[in-house]
Amino acid sequence: MLTLEEDVEAQALRAQGWSVSAIARHLGRDRKTIRRYLAGEVVPGKRRSAGPDPFEPFVAYCRARLADDPHLWAATLLDEVTELGYQGGYSTFTRALRRYQLRPHCEPCQVSRGRDVAIIAHPPGEETQWDWLELPDPPPGWGAGKQAHLLVGALAHSSKWRGVLADAEDFPHLIEALDQVVRRLGGVTQVWRFDRMATVCHPASGRITPAFAQVAKHYGVRSVTCPPRRGNRKGVVEKANHSAAQRWWRTLGDDVTPVEAQAGLDRLAAKLDSRRRVLDGERTTVAGLAAAERLHAPPLVAFPAEFDLPRTVTPQALVAFRGNSYSVPPGLGGAQVQVRHRLGADVLRIVTEGGATVAVHHRAPDGAGRVVRDDGHVIALEHAAMGAFSTDRPCTHKTRRPPSAAALAEAAKLRGLPATGPAAHVVIDLATYAATAAKLGSAPTYESEED
Repeated sequence: MLTLEEDVEAQALRAQGWSVSAIARHLGRDRKTIRRYLAGEVVPGKRRSAGPDPFEPFVAYCRARLADDPHLWAATLLDEVTELGYQGGYSTFTRALRRYQLRPHCEPCQVSRGRDVAIIAHPPGEETQWDWLELPDPPPGWGAGKQAHLLVGALAHSSKWRGVLADAEDFPHLIEALDQVVRRLGGVTQVWRFDRMATVCHPASGRITPAFAQVAKHYGVRSVTCPPRRGNRKGVVEKANHSAAQRWWRTLGDDVTPVEAQAGLDRLAAKLDSRRRVLDGERTTVAGLAAAERLHAPPLVAFPAEFDLPRTVTPQALVAFRGNSYSVPPGLGGAQVQVRHRLGADVLRIVTEGGATVAVHHRAPDGAGRVVRDDGHVIALEHAAMGAFSTDRPCTHKTRRPPSAAALAEAAKLRGLPATGPAAHVVIDLATYAATAAKLGSAPTYESEED
């Protein structure tokens, strides 16, 4: 293939009377190649396709997906078409998107404001960055309301990150999710960096709360708060949030359970550990940098934070919690109770709104789908259910039962008739009226008068 400069030179030499062989020797090219370019059979700077475009069968799908979501990441779309049979790499895929001009134009996204950005050095094992990610419009089956909550932790040196879904962002749920993320990351760094979340520090001053100070001591870390309005200070975890939102949450189906969603997030985070990096001129990956992180082991058990979750008792005297059901005594169907659990403990309590403990159960693994029943609750529920049955004969639905006197009296009131008094007892005999009318229909005779 000739470059544009070589093509221009070949055309100029040909115009000067050079032969094809002389031009080929001068440029170091084959004579047949020079002849095709001089004849205009080949366009300079472009290679002739060696065969059918392997991306062409996927053009319609990519155009439809980008019409639905113009901001869908190319990496996310590549994951989808790879499952559909596409075998090309990322750079080939993005080049094809540009060649076919599949991504719609978005005018607001073209506006950008440049600013200076400093690069902060992060030694291995120094810092973990934390952030809550509010995910809008969760699947209806989750019962999470308008937002789902994801706690993301990222190692600042290697940019390895993990995330855990939580029911809320209060203190006990923060500690529970934090402990799970730490164990997914493989250990604890020297510093934990947060923004000014109220469960960690006082937002006005940035000083750590007494409750979270105990958590930091439990895990052996220093808690550091970001300065106000300095979102880029946690750039590593912010980028992880972006990846989780675009490559996982954006394409999550409505029929996905929280357990399945968490498994999908874990697979994505592990897949992104293969991202390529360059350190001191040597090529490596995120996983390679993470292996060099100097992390210390987390405590054997999580910090013993205790939380209460409101639940409604079912007619079967069961309370749902984390993918399992736990029994309570009968008679509480429809009542509001609290599931009280302490992190690290293998038991949970079910407490009424008045504070009375009605059940204590050993906790089943989350998402196991088990029904944990107490033998006493089972026996009491059977007695209650059997006691509600009657041995009387069932009602006969075809029996004639006209309105009673009380119903007739009420009907008379609705018609404006008196229910009591002389007028209520007046009865008109139509037979007597007919006999009287018959006598009036014939004239009397004299014989009848003499009689």
